[in-house]
Amino acid sequence: MKTSAPGRACGIATVLLSLLAVLHTSTPQKNDIDIYSLTVDSRVSSRFAHTVVTSRVVNKANVVQEATFQVELPKRAFITNFSMIIDGVTYPGNIKEKAAAQEQYSTAVARGESAGLIKATGRKMEQFQVSVNVAPSAKVTFELVYEELLKRRLEVYELLLKVQPQQLVKHLQMDIHIFEPQGISFLETESTFMTNELADALTISRNKTKAHIRFKPTLSQQKSPGQEDTVLNGNFIIRYDVNRTLSGGSIQIENGYFVHYFAPEGLPTIPKNVIFVIDKSGSMLGRKIQQTREALIKILDDLSPRDQFNLISFSGDATQWKPLLVPASAEDVNQARRYVAGIQAQGGTNINDAMLMAVQLLSDANRQELLPAGSVSLIILLTDGDPTVGETNPARIQKNVQEAIAGQYSLFCLGFGFDVSYAFLEKMALDNGGLARRIYEDSDSALQLEDFYQEVANPLLTAVTFEYPSNAVEEVSQDNFRLLFKGSEIVVAGKLQDQSPDVLSAKVRGHLHMQNITFQTEIRVAEKEEEFQSPKYIFHSFMERLWAYLTIQQLLEKMILASDAEKQALQTRALNLSLQYSFVTPLTSMVVTKPEGEERSEVAEKPVETENKRKYFHLDCVCVNFSKAGPSGKAPGNPGRIGPQRPVHSPSHHLTYQRVRDLLLPDMLLAPSTPDEVDLRIKARGPAIPSDTMTHRHQERKPSGSSADTSQPAKTGSPPAPIQAPPVILTLPGQSVNPLCVDIKHSQGPMNLLSDPDQGVEVTGQYETEKAQFSWIEVTFKNPQLQVRASPEHVVVTRNRRNSAYKWKETLFSVTPGLNMTMDKAGLLLLSSPDKVTIGLLPWDGPGEGLRLLLRDTDRFSSHVGGTLGQFYQGVLWGPPAAADDSRRTLSVQGRDYSATRLLKLDYQEGSPGTEISCWSVEL
Repeated sequence: MKTSAPGRACGIATVLLSLLAVLHTSTPQKNDIDIYSLTVDSRVSSRFAHTVVTSRVVNKANVVQEATFQVELPKRAFITNFSMIIDGVTYPGNIKEKAAAQEQYSTAVARGESAGLIKATGRKMEQFQVSVNVAPSAKVTFELVYEELLKRRLEVYELLLKVQPQQLVKHLQMDIHIFEPQGISFLETESTFMTNELADALTISRNKTKAHIRFKPTLSQQKSPGQEDTVLNGNFIIRYDVNRTLSGGSIQIENGYFVHYFAPEGLPTIPKNVIFVIDKSGSMLGRKIQQTREALIKILDDLSPRDQFNLISFSGDATQWKPLLVPASAEDVNQARRYVAGIQAQGGTNINDAMLMAVQLLSDANRQELLPAGSVSLIILLTDGDPTVGETNPARIQKNVQEAIAGQYSLFCLGFGFDVSYAFLEKMALDNGGLARRIYEDSDSALQLEDFYQEVANPLLTAVTFEYPSNAVEEVSQDNFRLLFKGSEIVVAGKLQDQSPDVLSAKVRGHLHMQNITFQTEIRVAEKEEEFQSPKYIFHSFMERLWAYLTIQQLLEKMILASDAEKQALQTRALNLSLQYSFVTPLTSMVVTKPEGEERSEVAEKPVETENKRKYFHLDCVCVNFSKAGPSGKAPGNPGRIGPQRPVHSPSHHLTYQRVRDLLLPDMLLAPSTPDEVDLRIKARGPAIPSDTMTHRHQERKPSGSSADTSQPAKTGSPPAPIQAPPVILTLPGQSVNPLCVDIKHSQGPMNLLSDPDQGVEVTGQYETEKAQFSWIEVTFKNPQLQVRASPEHVVVTRNRRNSAYKWKETLFSVTPGLNMTMDKAGLLLLSSPDKVTIGLLPWDGPGEGLRLLLRDTDRFSSHVGGTLGQFYQGVLWGPPAAADDSRRTLSVQGRDYSATRLLKLDYQEGSPGTEISCWSVEL
């Protein structure tokens, strides 16, 4: 397809690539560049992950080909090494000070290549990429090494790996070794590409302190059904947690360095006073304000009765819901829910006045002694844009807010989308003892908001300080913290002095709700060092590197808050550590050398959060790219087209950047880009469903051959009415007759579909009789404690207050102790366990579309099963067929009689388009 700039039509999808051999020839042949080996080796020792990705390729063509090595790695990770081996010669990556690297390779920088090797991709990942020419029959080995300290969030650590080879690989293997001296209490794996065929390629073994996860698929397992393409394309995630006690945490020692992990169990939560400050300016119009309302309503429901709260909404002016903070009683929460439901978006953005109003509310309450003793006060700001009304200078707003708060309260800032200055929010939050988080515009934005709130919803300790003997340790990382929240962890690391005592003691002091508390820990240094003697699970001097990684991260954060005079000293120390330990950080660059005859060098730099004013707007059409309008209101050059009709350059249809924002559909997604252009990425939808299929409720047909089949032949030319899929199909244990099809005709509010206390499972749902479909179905398990909520939009899995959202028809394979979750490309989600009933959920898009429920292994139900559907597994008694009509029977359930009619229905259980079945239809 030909393209023209700046308007450019594109008929291909943008795809995240990883470890991909890209061919650049006039007539490229598939597999000319062949990845014959791809390995990922990740060793996690005491939360510190060291990952090595190695790819070996060969050029099978008789001409020179270009191979591109691409790896996605977590944003929090630091690259520590890269090398290419070509014809036995190693071409390393050298880490230098950023300024020196750019000066030395100014030619490459001038061509815009200085940051071309690493770029941000998605929410959590960055992409490293380098290309090299490969001679005929030549082989190249690429190797990338990166490290990160896994952060505990909502009670789990998460290791995220990308698997996207884009071709079949003869030797493909992933090995993840985890060693945690505290003991592994929980471990689960999740994959977005795993299938039942690939399940045998995954092995998980663990004991008290160690775990090994291996994924090694054969060539046949990697193939897509009926094709030669690979199915491996997505995330591989390991989540785990460790054993904890009420003590002062765990101190671990290796090679002269120590790390202290602190996350005590069993502490009561501290009551909180929270002010929600919500942007309702015009840019929040549509889906953003809708998702904000949804999230706030759920957050309000999670408030503890011991909490106090208030709401401030702002656009050009700021408005507080109540004159004072109110207790989170059921009555006040219900009033707040109604207030939130009525928030509408319009007007400008006055952040300054809204923030000062929030601080004033807390200060007035504090002065009047209305804040409970020992409580914690939080302000949570959500905004999607820069200030446009009142005080608009970011630096003055930051100063005003910091002076007003005066260290008394903690501020958390949420930036919705990419029109907001993240640096502005981050500094304002860090200035006031909080943190900032970007909320990505997507179908799960409300869940992102809820998850963030859950991270700060349960404060456990305030004013946390760590103390160590001055004659024992030195160069200790940050050792004082304003707050500790439930589900998180504080990490302190340092160096042992050469003549340190044989016993290392530590004290952790903090404030509980109404009292001070001190945790004391003592360990024998020699005994602790012995824990890390197994080379299989560690790499040399990992704890020293952990200390350096943590110290650099904290120095970079301090630089945001420091004055110019202080910033230079912090930067110098962070730079020296980055160079000493070979970390690619925002202060360093990796210079990648290449063979003679090519560009001799490229420079890789760590991406940072930018303003990202250019966005990808996802619509439903083709892809066009056009520039922002100039002062005349016209875009320079060819503005491109949206679809085959309506030229954009027509004055009546001209789209400026602001115009696009105003006209955005509610379900658009934003992604980072550059400030000069706007990209409309249009997603293709499936074929339209005829209106009669959606709006008419068709008459059911009885099976042919029924003695009571009195249906009349259809009129000539009239197509037969399509057979509908029932809301629920039940196969009863031991039943040799047709299955039971349940039609729900009367429903008010959520229904208890089934519950089995012995199985530890409950299924509820909301059935809309007018639409003849479920609006949501929720499955709750007691062991493991987990909840799965399905809606037509997506599936949300909640565990330990942590939400994970999955779109329908995206492959999922999750292995959790006591439960497996799988979803195939047809959208069938199965929740199974060896000794439990299998529960299935499906987004049926055939006739009678909507969510569907299915049950398998129903012989495992106990005698205590109940519910609207569960009752049918409590000994159904079938009456004989009616004398005049053998398509009608009566069945009795727990003393209640139901009339059943044999009809033809569509069986949705194997997915669309479904198959005709004869079943006994019962109306409830």
